[in-house]
Amino acid sequence: MAVDTHARQMAGLDALELSGEQRTGVAAKVWGRVWPMLTAVAIVLVVWELVVLSGWRPEYVFAGPVTTFQDLLHRMGEAEFYQAVATTMRRAVTGFALAMLIGLIIGAAVSRIKVLRAAFGSLITGLQTMPSIAWFPFAILLFGLTESAIQFVVILGAAPSIANGLITGVDYTPPLLLRAGHVLGFRRLQLYRHVILPASLPSFLAGLKQGWAFAWRSLMAGELMVIIAYQASLGEQLAISRELADSPGLIGTMIVILALGILIDMLFEAADGALRHRWGLHQVRN
Repeated sequence: MAVDTHARQMAGLDALELSGEQRTGVAAKVWGRVWPMLTAVAIVLVVWELVVLSGWRPEYVFAGPVTTFQDLLHRMGEAEFYQAVATTMRRAVTGFALAMLIGLIIGAAVSRIKVLRAAFGSLITGLQTMPSIAWFPFAILLFGLTESAIQFVVILGAAPSIANGLITGVDYTPPLLLRAGHVLGFRRLQLYRHVILPASLPSFLAGLKQGWAFAWRSLMAGELMVIIAYQASLGEQLAISRELADSPGLIGTMIVILALGILIDMLFEAADGALRHRWGLHQVRN
């Protein structure tokens, strides 16, 4: 009995040590990702303050970091700030979701039907390279100063990148996988669902990430050009701060836009890491 008790105690200690090592490993991994970002932020803040102190521009034109963050903290205590963030994110998520659906349908059709590839392949690439801001006069003419005008351009900005990501992924599907799918009896939709789509996920995810970047840029341009009454947004706050020559408010809003963009990019990075881990590529990346 004494031996059994001692063995259980030793096993418990080993488990505690292992748990402690795991926590230490997780903490070290998190710190390894955080400290470069903190260093970059510190460098930017120091350079920013040095530029302000140099007198390159008056502080009412180019506010310093202390003034900017004080103003930003003050605005974060107001309900209008969160209404603006909520409106912008609602537009972004809605537009991106529609663009993802449209891009998926177009990409799936063009990638598998040769006639559509010949007819629309170059057009999709051309739409991807076209600046989103160029669409807004046409969108305003079609829909007026409404939500639809903004969403129209957001979708046109994101959908081509998403479609091209899927098309590229399908093009690089290994022929061996296709032959294996045929041997298993998969045909058409089954082959697409069980073989081609999973094989094209890395490229499709890259297309989604690029599509989000285009959607975010298009949305910011749209909110600057299409200001809808009684709907506070980040783009509207940028426009108002510019008109009022409110440098702290303008720079603070830009920081919020940048922070939201980085946050969404981290979500895409997490999805990419999970996909690599599932495919056994996690160690290769590290």
